[in-house]
Amino acid sequence: MSTKILPDSDTERDVRPDLSHGDGDHERFAHYVKKAKITESAVTGTPVIALCGKVWVPNRDPKKYPVCPECKEIYESMKSGGEGKE
Repeated sequence: MSTKILPDSDTERDVRPDLSHGDGDHERFAHYVKKAKITESAVTGTPVIALCGKVWVPNRDPKKYPVCPECKEIYESMKSGGEGKE
């Protein structure tokens, strides 16, 4: 988290980026993300970007949710190109 003191003021302002992208379906689906990025996020707390473009910090078990249809479609189209599931 980052904060700034505003000039000529003693007021602090939270300057975290808005990571909300789309309608929030990342709460309803498990998304495809490179395994290395998941590990990095677990260590640093930085957000990841799914194949479908959703941005969030993973913090739940993806096995409990259905796969995002958009991620699945993108992944399926990549399979023939040599990209592996991660």
